[in-house]
Amino acid sequence: MSRTGPASAAFIRLYGLSFVFFFANSVLTVVLPLRGAQAGLESGAIGLMMSTYMLTCMLLRPLAGQWIGRFGPLAVMRGLLAAHALTLLLFAVSDIGGYVWLRAMQGAVTAFFSMAMQAGIVEKLADRDRGQGLSLYTLSTMLPSLAGPLLAVELWERGGSFGFGGVMVLLAAAAVCSGFALPLPGASGQRSTYTLRGMLGSFGEIRRSRALGVSTLIMLLVSCVFGALATFLPLYMISSGIGSAGLYLALQGAVVVLCRFVFRKKIPSDGRFGTALIAGLLLCSAAGTQMLAMPQTFGLLLYVSAAFNGIALAFLYPALTTYLSFALPARSRYTLMGLFMSAYDLGFSLGGLALGAVAQYFSYPAVFGCCTGLALIAAVVALLNGRSMQPRSGAAAAENGPGGSS
Repeated sequence: MSRTGPASAAFIRLYGLSFVFFFANSVLTVVLPLRGAQAGLESGAIGLMMSTYMLTCMLLRPLAGQWIGRFGPLAVMRGLLAAHALTLLLFAVSDIGGYVWLRAMQGAVTAFFSMAMQAGIVEKLADRDRGQGLSLYTLSTMLPSLAGPLLAVELWERGGSFGFGGVMVLLAAAAVCSGFALPLPGASGQRSTYTLRGMLGSFGEIRRSRALGVSTLIMLLVSCVFGALATFLPLYMISSGIGSAGLYLALQGAVVVLCRFVFRKKIPSDGRFGTALIAGLLLCSAAGTQMLAMPQTFGLLLYVSAAFNGIALAFLYPALTTYLSFALPARSRYTLMGLFMSAYDLGFSLGGLALGAVAQYFSYPAVFGCCTGLALIAAVVALLNGRSMQPRSGAAAAENGPGGSS
């Protein structure tokens, strides 16, 4: 398969599609909890509505990985873009009662979209460029967080239902138009037989593989933090009158974008587990959420927490994903990476679902205090397992074969 650079025109088209796709979610993530609160939903019900998206993602990631390995990223992408456009159009005409089901549809589409994009990047890029390519892809998924929250707050305050519906229609059309002539591989280099029994058997790899098990646990814990921030931070700031939710989320997104672009070549792409990097990022996350957990936080300190959370969000996912793209066996790479990404989805969902009960019965600062504890536990896990996560000499090359890509 021919390979090209991660900053080539072909890959820029992929990043552009990712931007358009995830812009819709950046708007929905802010607007839906606000519309739910206006309709009289309690924090627990809002958490359930928001977590449905990631729970569906979690359940379908391994299946998405198998379908992509069997049919190829391009064929899968063509079908899911049509489903994505339909979902956004239904959001435009539905009321709050239908949002749970629509969030489930959106989660299913996202599971296949992200797996198709990352499989295409892994197969099209050389080993040395894989970390940079995955970093730029995740950068394109975070760029919407610069303008999306501000647009969402503006829609909430001034646009009404008509403005919200109009934006959904425009985003649906933009996604379909951006999906033409995608430079994704038509078939996967991974040749295997796919059965439900085989897919269920892959769950045992989490226990057998320390690389997958530890990375999955870290991702599960820290994604709980990200999910709680996405679900409850706008509600907390708007209900308490502390700061601007749109400005906070835009600043956090700007930090993510800046870090991922400036340091895109610094993501380890040699198959080694960056213990100090991972632990340091988790401590950044703990510091950011602890600032939110202090009721007296205000002014500049409030927005400093956005910078800390943004740094953690910028590097944790691409660093762990790149490491696993080397550490996992090539014959089952996409299915196992689907399991890892399912941990992110599950954690993000639990951040809204389980911590929704904490918000309802205690307070929003208590939610952010729980987030601090989760980030610290993840940092301890990384430090205790760092040495055993390093590849044995020659193991990766022998397992993955020439070029390190199946």
